[in-house]
Amino acid sequence: MNLLFIEDDPAIAEMVVEVLSEDYDVDYAATGEAGLDRALRGHYDLMVIDRRLPGMDGVQVIEGIRTAGITTPILMLTALGSVDDRVSGLDAGANDYLVKPFDFEELLARLRALRRGFAAETGRTYIGEWLFAPATKTLYDPYGDRIVLTTSESALLRLLAESPEHVFSREEILSAVFSSEDSPGTVDTYVHYIRRKSVQSLIETVRSQGYRLGDGR
Repeated sequence: MNLLFIEDDPAIAEMVVEVLSEDYDVDYAATGEAGLDRALRGHYDLMVIDRRLPGMDGVQVIEGIRTAGITTPILMLTALGSVDDRVSGLDAGANDYLVKPFDFEELLARLRALRRGFAAETGRTYIGEWLFAPATKTLYDPYGDRIVLTTSESALLRLLAESPEHVFSREEILSAVFSSEDSPGTVDTYVHYIRRKSVQSLIETVRSQGYRLGDGR
């Protein structure tokens, strides 16, 4: 998972980056201007932005991100505990905030919650470290690279993702995704296409039964 962290205090930044790096690929920026530039040019799954930054502050950075149409979940860090300060950040487009000093376990828990909420809100599904966005027929690999699926590939993966514990027979998949004129072998062909674009484990083969969603490892 790719995470953008914007913080001007080097001591705090070093500690937070060390903790976050256990779970995320962290891209760090020390100023609002540099952070906004990275946010606009990169692909991130989460962003953590300090409110008090030199020059362009955190609220302005968040406003710039949202104005560009980027919907990535944002956690704002703030040493300012007043209601007005928190509200200004949320109104700018932050999804959550955490007041300094904070516990690292709470930071990680809030990021997990943001990730789950964003996936549910947008209809996106995590398959291990892979992110599937059926609305745009897109897969994102663990490094954030974008993989475009065909309509049939996306429909097949979406069927499996909507019932991840269910084993779908080839006949069920054929009926739900393909034409009645197609043969069960068509299902095998498209499973192969998806695996070739991603990883073998994205779709699990259940011997003599069919397919179900894999773990993406």
